[in-house]
Amino acid sequence: MIESQKNEILSKIEVLESELKQLKNCLKRETVSVPDQFLSFFENAQKTVNEYFSKLNFNPEKGSIEINDERYILVRASSLSIDFYKNIKELYPEKSTKESFEFASDFLFDIGHLIGKEDAKKFHNFMKLENPIEKLSAGPVHFAYSGWAFVEILEESNPSPDENFFLKYNHPYSFEANAWIKKGEKSKEPVCTMNAAYSSGWCSESYGIPLTAVELTCRAKGDENCTFVMAHQDKIEHYLEKEMINEKLKSKPQIPYFF
Repeated sequence: MIESQKNEILSKIEVLESELKQLKNCLKRETVSVPDQFLSFFENAQKTVNEYFSKLNFNPEKGSIEINDERYILVRASSLSIDFYKNIKELYPEKSTKESFEFASDFLFDIGHLIGKEDAKKFHNFMKLENPIEKLSAGPVHFAYSGWAFVEILEESNPSPDENFFLKYNHPYSFEANAWIKKGEKSKEPVCTMNAAYSSGWCSESYGIPLTAVELTCRAKGDENCTFVMAHQDKIEHYLEKEMINEKLKSKPQIPYFF
């Protein structure tokens, strides 16, 4: 009996070690796409964040997951997307579908924005970063490794450290859009609220200026890409109007609220 239990434990250890090896191998892949002028900054960030996430330790006996001695948790993606929206609608039946959607979006945006800011503080200190673009560069890499989305920063971006800051980017494989697509549901509005929130929170902390982001198009509503613009909160209206003309959007996206 003892021998069979020992063999069972050894077998489980072997499976866990194999899974851990596969996870560590994933850390060697390209995790962000950026214009050539920013490539060197992001290459340095990718190397450092790669090393950070390689120190991965699952400890189910203590109910913990640690990366580089920092406690992490796993949350089912759908719980923070399509399921969340549906439950908010059920909790507030007196609200219209539009009102409950906006309420849920505001809540998720505030949470995602604050998480982005706090994660940025952690990595800025960990990597000893001072330059704003260097601080920004760690964000998309960490974003990819923690399962939010892959980041593709587009050529027209101008991440200047002032009110003229502008970023346009895609999030292929957004966890929020994928949650809707996987369940075979289609939204009438962009759903990648936490993606927009986290990225603007990280960049706000990196540049020390109040930035916000809005999703223009979303795969969950049938668009080709999940595309966002980010700008100073006093300039976001200008860029949205410009994008509406350039992209011939049918309606102006809602600007999310955040603290």
